[in-house]
Amino acid sequence: MTKYLITSALPYINGIKHLGNLAGSLLPADVHARYRRQTGAEVLYICATDEHGTPAELAAADAGVGISDYCARQHVLQAGTYRGFDLSFDHFGRSSGPRNHALTQHFFACLERNGFVEERELKQVYSAADGRFLPDRYVIGTCPHCGSDRARGDQCEACARQLDPTDLIAPRSAVSGSTDLEVRGTRHLFLRQTALEGSLRDWLASRRDWPPLVVSIANKWLDEGIRDRCITRDLSWGVPVPKLGYQGKVFYVWFDAPIEYIAATQEWADVDPESRDWRSWWLEADDVRYLQFLGKDNVPFHAVSFPCTLLGSGERWKSVDVIKGLNWLTYEGGKFSTSASRGVFLDQALDLLPADRWRWWLTANAPEGSDTDFTFARFAADVDHDLADTFGNFVQRVLSFVVSRYDGVVPEGPLDADLPARLAPLLDQLRERHEALALRGTADAVRAVWRFANAYLVERAPWTLLKTNPAAAAGAIRTAVGLIGVCAQAAWPIMPGAAAKALAAIGEDADLPAFPTEHIAIPAGRRIAHPGLLFAKLGAAWAEAQSRRFAGTV
Repeated sequence: MTKYLITSALPYINGIKHLGNLAGSLLPADVHARYRRQTGAEVLYICATDEHGTPAELAAADAGVGISDYCARQHVLQAGTYRGFDLSFDHFGRSSGPRNHALTQHFFACLERNGFVEERELKQVYSAADGRFLPDRYVIGTCPHCGSDRARGDQCEACARQLDPTDLIAPRSAVSGSTDLEVRGTRHLFLRQTALEGSLRDWLASRRDWPPLVVSIANKWLDEGIRDRCITRDLSWGVPVPKLGYQGKVFYVWFDAPIEYIAATQEWADVDPESRDWRSWWLEADDVRYLQFLGKDNVPFHAVSFPCTLLGSGERWKSVDVIKGLNWLTYEGGKFSTSASRGVFLDQALDLLPADRWRWWLTANAPEGSDTDFTFARFAADVDHDLADTFGNFVQRVLSFVVSRYDGVVPEGPLDADLPARLAPLLDQLRERHEALALRGTADAVRAVWRFANAYLVERAPWTLLKTNPAAAAGAIRTAVGLIGVCAQAAWPIMPGAAAKALAAIGEDADLPAFPTEHIAIPAGRRIAHPGLLFAKLGAAWAEAQSRRFAGTV
């Protein structure tokens, strides 16, 4: 039986992420992991905080704490936030851990031994005041294109132009503020991706079922000419380079970060080595299907650079079968911005509403074919219609009827014989959408099940039948209680909290419900526990207030 290894892009350590990070990788991976578990498959969903690189050092300096302490605190905060969103990681690791250090150095040794590492000299900015070479992001100054004084040595945040540190006007160190800078030569190591191009092209040609977005990005990088990649940096925080003459240098964050998927699996196995074998997922993995969920900006590193690392190692590592790449979530017509307090960040989202509303909307409006713009007006209207008026209303009407007319006990009555045949095509469609990794399509298929259930209730009208044919009314309401179970099972991968409440109310498995394949025959005489209102409506006034609150500063 196929096992499913699922990874989502590693969230960076510097601060709580915004809704776009959730929509672009973490949530889609979780929805698919939950679906696979529903079908009875063995699933391993792995993620971790990405803790190396210049932004981590700068964020720690801004916070006035040591970088190790900063990363440890931020990991705890992020892990708690993701639990709040019901992300069902089997393990949530840290790229700064000893497993990743050892494995990164192992891959480097393999690549160097196989002739895929080359030493070269680069010209880099040196700060006498800091006594160190400065990575691009450590050099700040005025942009020569737009005049912004917040430009970094790699990019101007204001106009988004790509820059080199030497392009900046009045450059200074982001660490000390010193302007005593000069360009010096420094030695670095390069992964010879050009030497692996043939193997990479063969590997890419063997991949199937990749979304057009991912294929186009990978081909663009190849067609424009694959380049050798510098895999070392002049930083103090990171995986040390185990090579003479490279003391004080570490590996580039994008070299070690994807290796953390494997290292985090090793950490998962370390918890229970008697029953968990990480090698069965990564080295002896003929029965494993590996799926990665990423934002489009991360695709090149996972479709080109990381495969080069695996191929160049000469070892039989499991490589990705499908990359699900997503576009970006924008906010009210613009970008999310931490510095301008613009947009909703994940801790704020959980303070506003339970996770299910966010999970539903971000799945139903996933940025698959193009970017998606989040607005509070659209969010409130959509969740009020889908969750309050459709799913929630159906549960409320049926169970309230059971309480008021049957004293909270499922009545004795014949189930509608033709209903399973009418329901089956909708459940088949739901499975097809999940298998295709179609997030919006999956939400559409769930909606179709909910609409079917509501239509059934209107069609049978048990409140009317009760007056003329009590037995038929009892059968209709018993059938409708079973439909609550089907609706909740269908919704569970996307909104597990509300689905679990509905399932528990009718006495069905709420922890890991099976994937719905047929109508649920609820036994007569079972007592239900009305869960109360699943979803209160938000309304336009609420949306308007939130839009003002999170508009940010100019």
